[in-house]
Amino acid sequence: MVIEDIFKALGDPTRLRIARLLGAMELAVGELAQVLGQSQPRVSRHVGILCDAGLAERRREGSWVFLRQSESRGAVIEAIQQLLAIAEAQEPAFAALCEADRRKLAAIRDAREAAAEHYFARHAGEWDELRALHSADAEVERRLADALADAPLGVLLDIGTGTGRMAELFADRAERIVALDKNLEMLRVARAKLQHLPAAQIELVQGDFAELPFADASFDTVILHQVLHFAPDPLPALAEAARVLRGGGRIAIVDFASHDHEELRTRHQHVRLGFSDRQMADLLRAAGFHAAAPVALDGEELVVKIWTANRRSSASPKIPSSLTETV
Repeated sequence: MVIEDIFKALGDPTRLRIARLLGAMELAVGELAQVLGQSQPRVSRHVGILCDAGLAERRREGSWVFLRQSESRGAVIEAIQQLLAIAEAQEPAFAALCEADRRKLAAIRDAREAAAEHYFARHAGEWDELRALHSADAEVERRLADALADAPLGVLLDIGTGTGRMAELFADRAERIVALDKNLEMLRVARAKLQHLPAAQIELVQGDFAELPFADASFDTVILHQVLHFAPDPLPALAEAARVLRGGGRIAIVDFASHDHEELRTRHQHVRLGFSDRQMADLLRAAGFHAAAPVALDGEELVVKIWTANRRSSASPKIPSSLTETV
């Protein structure tokens, strides 16, 4: 886009307000309409102009469309936000509009948090039942942080983010975090939990771990926290993780050691009853990783394990039929 297109796109008070709002957080089109007090079709037209100028980008999540600042024009976006901050400081009318918008934005944040709390309340019993069987979450998180402490995290992909806890845990150590989940309701819970983070630092994406919607070599670190036991065949998910990792990039898998709690299949939809170290080593090797020694958190009915590995520089995943049949 030429510079004239950018200035034309910003030559409207509503679009200036939208640009200012997107500097604070990612918003659905309906949420923008709520803040601006305008109809959704009208807001969509303004959004289209900003997107055409390369200043914003859309992302569909089920029936919702979310807007965020364009990542491909970082320097331009930063300069625009600085200009808008100066305008807000020097123009009382614009400042009043922005302040009113922020108050409405706070109401949206509160509504998201209330929806998340409602979700937690509905499922608290199920999660408490499962937590009672394994090591305390705080200890698992501490050991995972230790396992990843020897090198920078860089750009991190949290596959199966759930409530967003892993993204929150590593937010101050990663350059940027992409949190992915297939479940729309869980993504909305994660969005509420992570909305205090800078918009440029966190991105939430709907997607399947067996078919990641990212280019090759996009990430430095991948985390799968209590996710892989939902996979009928874990190897394609690990092969996809290898594909999107840069050479030498790291993967960390937190999951259960092999166990015989058959009720987890029906009560919690676990497809696999944990993994043995040999199974995980075979899976990681086939997916193109060089595995480190696993870490075990013993002491409960379910043993939590942390497996870490580095992607081989020329990883080429191979899927032997014997492996998929036996692990």
